[in-house]
Amino acid sequence: MSASYSYDLRTKAIEAIDRGKAKTDVCRMLNIGRNTLDLGLKQKEETGEYQAITHFQQGSRHKITDWERFGAFVKEHGDKTQAQMAKVWGEGVIPI
Repeated sequence: MSASYSYDLRTKAIEAIDRGKAKTDVCRMLNIGRNTLDLGLKQKEETGEYQAITHFQQGSRHKITDWERFGAFVKEHGDKTQAQMAKVWGEGVIPI
């Protein structure tokens, strides 16, 4: 995954569009993609801001959400294999 553009670069792009520059010219000048510029403009229109999105989840969601229940389960069934534990746990858990 590539890094997001800096706030400074985003500001330059948005200000250039606000001054009446063509989108294609701004994209060439700043070496950014047209879709990136369009998304930034859309974000500004919807929220009034064009700061990069941060603190979003990366990777897949955790399968276990109730850690207290899982801790108690492991204490009770820790002597079993993963396949056996998956059968006892239920809820669609597939053993590795």
